[in-house]
Amino acid sequence: MPKICYSQDSLRRLQNNAERMKIVAQANKIIAQYQAQGFDLTLRQLYYQFVARDIIPNEQKEYKKLGEVLLEGRMAGLIDWLAIIDRTRNLADLAHWSDPAQIVQAVAEQFRVDLWASQPNRVEVWVEKDAAIGVVMGICQQLDVPYFSCRGNTSASEMWVGAQRFKKHIRNGQEPIILHFGDHDPSGVDMTRDIRERLAIFGTPVDVRRLALNMEQVEEYQPPPNPAKEADSRFKGYVELYGNESWELDALEPSVLAQLIRDEVASLIDQKKWAAAKKEQATGRAQLQAVSDRWEDVTEEFCKDIEVRDDEDDE
Repeated sequence: MPKICYSQDSLRRLQNNAERMKIVAQANKIIAQYQAQGFDLTLRQLYYQFVARDIIPNEQKEYKKLGEVLLEGRMAGLIDWLAIIDRTRNLADLAHWSDPAQIVQAVAEQFRVDLWASQPNRVEVWVEKDAAIGVVMGICQQLDVPYFSCRGNTSASEMWVGAQRFKKHIRNGQEPIILHFGDHDPSGVDMTRDIRERLAIFGTPVDVRRLALNMEQVEEYQPPPNPAKEADSRFKGYVELYGNESWELDALEPSVLAQLIRDEVASLIDQKKWAAAKKEQATGRAQLQAVSDRWEDVTEEFCKDIEVRDDEDDE
């Protein structure tokens, strides 16, 4: 992983500041722990790990200070440039291949059958905000479960599209289930109800299960609290139920969130049918791999008379 120094001034400043060097060392330790589990971290998630470990207080000025130290640490070549990610800004590009055999090889690795096609349920994971996508993505891909960032209250357009998708599953004899993850604050708690009721308006009753963040998880894992926002229209009702503190989903360990999904999905699948679908998938991948391995034989046998016009284009 790249640790590249772009600023000798940053390096000198850090080396002359024991407190900041300690923060860099602690950040690298936390990052290494998460990378070993297959997780990456946003700045916000890393900040909450510092707070949860009582390294820094849960204050906005500390969040800003941590961001400054980590940036300087990366500029100084002391922190991996790929260790802290931004999930909101990404370059879009097309894939490219050096030869046809290479893309067949890639297809072999990516070939998937719909593991849920024969299942009694259809599961999706919905999360309140983009920051949690990197946490749920890995386990969702392992389980062939679609995942979706609501970005707060889901837009009417996406809710309608979702309702049509769920109607199709219902017609196919499957029960749609949403596993919902959100902050434990006045709006975040209410979003689970909002999803359920708005899907019902579109004529699609869906089992919406709030897996996190729930009060029992707050009590068990003790994530750092924030003041509940008084400006939130749901503040009064929230305070009556939970008090004036709130908690962010980001503060939970990624491994905890992944395990919640793994356990819930395991309870919803027919294992025998799942194993049969996995076997079908493995067979398809093996067939494509065999084609890739013998690409020269394939082209010699079936493609030797192919002619392409000079102006032919795939656009």
